[in-house]
Amino acid sequence: MTGYTAQTDSFARDRLPAAADLPEFLFELPELRFPGRLNAATLLLDDQAAGAGAGRPAIYAPGWTWTYADLLEAANRIAQVLTDDFGVKPGNRVLLRAPNNPMLAACWFAVLKAGAIAVATMPLLRAADLEPVIDKARCQLALADARLADELLAARHGGSLARICWFNGDGADDDLEARMRGKSGRFTNVDTASDDIALIAFTSGTTGDPKGTVHFHRDVMAMCKSFGTRVLGPRPDDIFIGSPPLAFTYGLGMLLAFPLHAGAATVLLEQAAPADLAAAIARFG
Repeated sequence: MTGYTAQTDSFARDRLPAAADLPEFLFELPELRFPGRLNAATLLLDDQAAGAGAGRPAIYAPGWTWTYADLLEAANRIAQVLTDDFGVKPGNRVLLRAPNNPMLAACWFAVLKAGAIAVATMPLLRAADLEPVIDKARCQLALADARLADELLAARHGGSLARICWFNGDGADDDLEARMRGKSGRFTNVDTASDDIALIAFTSGTTGDPKGTVHFHRDVMAMCKSFGTRVLGPRPDDIFIGSPPLAFTYGLGMLLAFPLHAGAATVLLEQAAPADLAAAIARFG
């Protein structure tokens, strides 16, 4: 551990294994020798949106085309909502709940920008599945797609989740989009340590209670620079597409982190059955 942390809420950090019990991290490749301070959102989004990259497509979805500049502005506005409207502090855990769509991607980046910890959940989870996730991560705020409201509201009862901000809803005044409209779209990312926690990904729970797996900011970049760059070798003119949810770390890498790290584009589909994938490949490929 670096010793420095920007995460003033130490709940998650305090529950990491002792340093002696952590695995040995091998960062021998030159590109994996990260500085002490690193925010993955800065490298994956802000840096890619700088200069000539701003106008390149970043996300395609049915009815959506977001450039890197569009995604950056949306993420910045949401980060402002998190910090200004909800008082989110670095290290707070924020529950994310939505199918794969551009707003979920923007929310994920916004959480990292604010120095908070993203806790994304599979769209198919029921209330009984969500309850241990909320309880173990002590999430007090959720950003959620309004179409998935029922199970989240049921899981919220009696737990730590104090606030839910909905998006893709009916346009109510307190919806996320309405709050975003009142923000400037400019945000200074929190200067997180490379080993500050970026996300907690929960296991499926098929063999017992779901377990929270912790990933640092440097871990997000390490997967991009190792598997993403050295195995996939994407180019800026590539377009990624697939079926895994962004809440699944495989989906997070393949459909968000890897393409953006390469300056490429991704297609996010809420429905990704074989016929949906074939149609989207024909449309966006």
